[in-house]
Amino acid sequence: MAHKKANLPQKICPVCQRPFSWRKKWEKDWEQVIYCSEKCRRGKNSEDKT
Repeated sequence: MAHKKANLPQKICPVCQRPFSWRKKWEKDWEQVIYCSEKCRRGKNSEDKT
């Protein structure tokens, strides 16, 4: 079943505050995905320092 890009679920990254969309590689664990990228995941400790 193909998804249309406009209909993909989105989340907001808590580090960079940017929206990111569902990806095929996250298909099985989308509920656990929090960060948009590995860079943001590694930088998660700096999210409260602003």
